[in-house]
Amino acid sequence: MTRDVVPWDGSGPLSGPIGVPLVDLLDRVLATGVVISGDLVIAIADVPLVRLSLHALLSSVNERVPAPWADGGPL
Repeated sequence: MTRDVVPWDGSGPLSGPIGVPLVDLLDRVLATGVVISGDLVIAIADVPLVRLSLHALLSSVNERVPAPWADGGPL
């Protein structure tokens, strides 16, 4: 069984599976950046005991853009 992959940047309506190469997807994510956030709550009998929050920013680094910190950064 062969499926025709629908280009993701086409002008018409989409029907069928959409094909995006992983390299193109990674390039687009790193060019624009992505924020990942989530919460995990551990509870017993509807009583929350532990809450973990995750906030992460994934972006590319460019040497031509100066650091916003005067001393080069927090690290």
